[in-house]
Amino acid sequence: MQLLNYIKSFTQLPDKGIQNTVQLLNDDCTIPFISRYRKEMTGDLDEVQIGEIVKYKLLFEVLEKRKIAILKTLDEQEVLTDELKAKITSSNDLIALEDLYLPFKKKRKTKAETARNQGLEPLAKIMMGQRATDLKSIASKYLNKEVETPEAAFEGARYIIEEWINERTDIRNGIRHQLEKFALISTSVIKTKSAEEKAQKYRDYFDFSEALNRCPSHRLLAILRAENESFIRVKIEIDDEKAISKIEDRIINSKNECAVHIKLAIQDSYKRLLYPALSNEILMLAREKADDAAIQVFTKNLKQLLLGAPLGEKNILAIDPGFKSGCKVVCLNAQGGLVYNETIFIQMHHKMT
Repeated sequence: MQLLNYIKSFTQLPDKGIQNTVQLLNDDCTIPFISRYRKEMTGDLDEVQIGEIVKYKLLFEVLEKRKIAILKTLDEQEVLTDELKAKITSSNDLIALEDLYLPFKKKRKTKAETARNQGLEPLAKIMMGQRATDLKSIASKYLNKEVETPEAAFEGARYIIEEWINERTDIRNGIRHQLEKFALISTSVIKTKSAEEKAQKYRDYFDFSEALNRCPSHRLLAILRAENESFIRVKIEIDDEKAISKIEDRIINSKNECAVHIKLAIQDSYKRLLYPALSNEILMLAREKADDAAIQVFTKNLKQLLLGAPLGEKNILAIDPGFKSGCKVVCLNAQGGLVYNETIFIQMHHKMT
């Protein structure tokens, strides 16, 4: 039922058609076979509709497999609460699922992890509370052989705060929204490659900038090919100051010394953690959309090619042989227009001796 509802939410196809198609796919039936010979089961779904079911069936299976892996990991870490389990189980988006898992994901050795090992997490919590005064005196309580000065303690605490900021779903979604609406894709040529003959077909992108959400699929794919061939550099840009300001509005609620440190942490978290990851994410999603659009254009062009007159301007009689379902006979005129179609049945007569 979960799979049925998931596929239906994206395709709006009838329940019976989805359910029977999924069963046929599980029985290793191919898309052409299902669309041609199982129409009575699918409700006359065509190849494109069945292809959509296949697509979202695979996405659902990937999502469910990832949920199982995440739930197992969180259970082993003994951090899986009923609330967190419910959020993970009900998630229908892989990106949202990974955001839920991010705070618990085992990380390589980071500056924040080093600071935690140095005992600075309580100081970070005090700073995030934004109520403390005389922070220098408080920081002096956390000094040790590895953290010799209050300034070093503040720096380590900020690294921990930066990681907390990076893991907040609301902040990540806010930046995603800005990237979707306002991101620019800009390119610059790699000077050492600009004179190469192969680079000349990408000359239009040696110095180029355009809104990412208005960049046509063919242009985006050309830009990414040029980058892959190391002729240009590609950047995704938004108004960094505006993005940072929006994060500050969400987090900072005081004007004391704590707010100064949090502001520094926000700036570093944005530049070092949030923006690099989320700008790569939006570019990856844009590429997936461009690939889909390119496939649609190719499909349309191929369809027109296949529908063209194979023998030029001649009258055609075509027969698709079949005993059980009959032979399909089609007559086309010289312009490819349908003149007549019929199904005939071959009857075998045995001579009596």
